[in-house]
Amino acid sequence: MVSPKTRYLVFFQYWGTKYSGVMQTSAEQSGIGVQNYLEKAAQNLKPVVPIKFHISSRTDSGVHALCNSAHLDIQRAPGKPAFQERVLIGCLNHHLKPEPIRILSAYRVTNNFHARFSALSRTYIYRLLMGCTHHSEIPVFERDLCWAPPGGYLNVPAMQDAAQFLLGTHDFSTFCSLNSETPFRSPVKTILQADIQPSSGFLSHHYEYRGLQFWELKFKSRSFLYRQVRRMVGALVAVGQGKLAPHHIKELLEMKDARAFPAFAMAPSSGLFLKSVEYNEADLQTVTPGE
Repeated sequence: MVSPKTRYLVFFQYWGTKYSGVMQTSAEQSGIGVQNYLEKAAQNLKPVVPIKFHISSRTDSGVHALCNSAHLDIQRAPGKPAFQERVLIGCLNHHLKPEPIRILSAYRVTNNFHARFSALSRTYIYRLLMGCTHHSEIPVFERDLCWAPPGGYLNVPAMQDAAQFLLGTHDFSTFCSLNSETPFRSPVKTILQADIQPSSGFLSHHYEYRGLQFWELKFKSRSFLYRQVRRMVGALVAVGQGKLAPHHIKELLEMKDARAFPAFAMAPSSGLFLKSVEYNEADLQTVTPGE
């Protein structure tokens, strides 16, 4: 007799610097994806069928996640009950221990739930550091976790004005890097939030005398195009540097052409974090699994 499969939604975080991205890579590829380590850890659950993680939100090499999500199906040997969520979390984290990857929470969900397609929205933040005249001035504990644009301080009010042009529904073709999926995806996206707010650095209160400023750019949408957030951040930083005026953001949107995007305005991956993936709470009302 074959045991029924049980579907779970898991939320997880990772420090993305050492990985090729979140998605699985093959043995022929030079980098290793976060998914490779998740699925390797899951095999210690001794499933009847190999476990595959269906990731909700793709992130590139060097991009971090405070909270990404994925669903997975677990089919145990006949007579074995479904895992309790806390047992699943503990087991996966035990076998992920050497890696900067952690399972935060788990929910038992229905078999028609999909981590990617059931998501209501995704929120990204991008961390900027102002006050550095050279990248060597970035605090060692902030390495690979923020971007310090050259030139020191930025005109934040101008950036905030420019960000307003990104809100709402637009064709974001100019803000999409081209890849194999580009021809098959609609470039029309709705930006629900585009904020620029002061933030803080790790233990930054101990070096206030340096005059460094941390800022966060936050973007929320149901979904984003390939490297869209990095292009939006880069364009806003260019406004802050005086290389572009706020109205140029509106003009770039109207061009609807990825090749029209200024080559100097791509933000690096290191300051980008997937902050959260949001779902309907009713989808997370789990059925109590077996003991």
